Amino acid sequence: MKKTLLVAVFALIGSAAMAQSGSGFGIKAGLSYNKNGDLISSVAEGGQDIVEGAEGKAGYHFGFWGKLDFPKIYLRPELVYSKTKSSYDVEGSSQDYDISKLDLPVLLGYKLIGPLHVFAGPAFQYTLKNDLEGLEVEDVKNDFTVGLNAGVGVNLGKLGLDVRYERGFSKNEAEIIDIPDGRVDSRPSQVIFALSLKL
Repeated sequence: MKKTLLVAVFALIGSAAMAQSGSGFGIKAGLSYNKNGDLISSVAEGGQDIVEGAEGKAGYHFGFWGKLDFPKIYLRPELVYSKTKSSYDVEGSSQDYDISKLDLPVLLGYKLIGPLHVFAGPAFQYTLKNDLEGLEVEDVKNDFTVGLNAGVGVNLGKLGLDVRYERGFSKNEAEIIDIPDGRVDSRPSQVIFALSLKL
């Protein structure tokens, strides 16, 4: 009886996983917890930099994905609109730093067992807008940057759930006009939770 039940459970998990396996495309959306790089100003004695670390805040994303499936691996490019937010203490008050961007992760995945898989790959990022609440901020130094996505996911029928970490490779600073020698690092460092649907 126990063996029959165990076989039935594994068959059910396997058939659910197969529904999102195979090549195809779909939509995705989710939430993130983001923390940008430091806010830096040179107003201390002796010209020393004052460095203020970011406080992370929630953001969101939505977009599309495609998938080329092979026996044990898959290739999955995505096109995603992302809105991230961090907070900085500027002269005693909390200021939100918002960034809107287009992300194009190109992920290589490996199927572990049943519906479970791991993935990693470069994320090509194009910054659309950056805004530091209450202060005038220039555009970021580089509109186009590259980062890394890595994570783990599970497929349940046509639904997929994954959690990933995203990190920008290099600093991408924007000047703050209202602060002497002020600049803020727009490089993302975030944990992303996503729900995907195969169409």
